[in-house]
This record gives sequence, structure tokens and C-alpha cells, in this order.
Amino acid sequence: MQTQVEFFVLPDTEADNNDYLLQACVHAANLYRQNIRAYIYTEDLNQAHDIDELLWSFDPQAFVPHNLVGEGNKQGAAIEIGHQPPKNRRPVLINLTTQVPNFANQYQQIIDFVPANSTLKQHARERFKQYRSMGFSLNTHQTKQEQAITES
Repeated sequence: MQTQVEFFVLPDTEADNNDYLLQACVHAANLYRQNIRAYIYTEDLNQAHDIDELLWSFDPQAFVPHNLVGEGNKQGAAIEIGHQPPKNRRPVLINLTTQVPNFANQYQQIIDFVPANSTLKQHARERFKQYRSMGFSLNTHQTKQEQAITES
């Protein structure tokens, strides 16, 4: 199985350095609607809590069952959030960290982001190179500002 990595390039017009967190929520909601379980891998516990809260509020019309690692039942919700390697196997990883996780090859698909922030953009370039060196299949998608919330 070759891992497929989907990079989403966010608009340079975004002033918020956390625009990729909202995009992670959009993708998580889309995966849930397709009955696909995913793991959102965060930089630290604070970011995990931020995503947890954002998933409750980013779209008042959408309910996305989710939990932090260790909460809920043993199998976790459809969308699980954590800053440590996952305990449950899932087909999709949403990577919010600045590094390629050492467990990335366990996934069929990885969703990653290229934020507008120049430092985060440079980290994304490095991840792209590392994914490529690992033999993963790579695709890049431009996310238009008006699509940022409604599409992925």
C-alpha cells in the first residue's frame, strides 16, 4: 500500500496563523460524512484542546463525533485527536505538526497543510521533501479563500 499525501495550500491573504486548524476541521467533517475514521495529530496538548473546541463550533450545522485520545470508549470516536502516536488504526491522518510523524507509513492517506505563515510554510516544504523521500504519492491542491470553509 502506497501512502497518498494530500497537501492543501492555504491562501496567502489569510491573516490568521491558525487557518490550517479550521481546514483540519473541515476535512474531519468531510471524512466523517464519508464514514471514514481519522486521527488528527497535533503539535502538543494545547493544540489538541484547540482542535477539540473548534470541532464543536466551526460549523453550527455539522456534528462531528470526536474525542481526545484516552477519552470515550476504547475504539474512540470517528475523529480522534492527540499529540502522541495513535493507539487505534485509522486509514487517514490529518497532520498538524511541523514534522512528518514517525508512524506516517501506517496510513493510507495523509492530509497536510501549507499555511500562509512563512515559518509554517517552510516547515511544510520540508515535510513535502521528506514524504517524497519516503516514497509516498504526493498531490497539492490550492484552497481558495471562498472555499476555505465550504469545501476541501
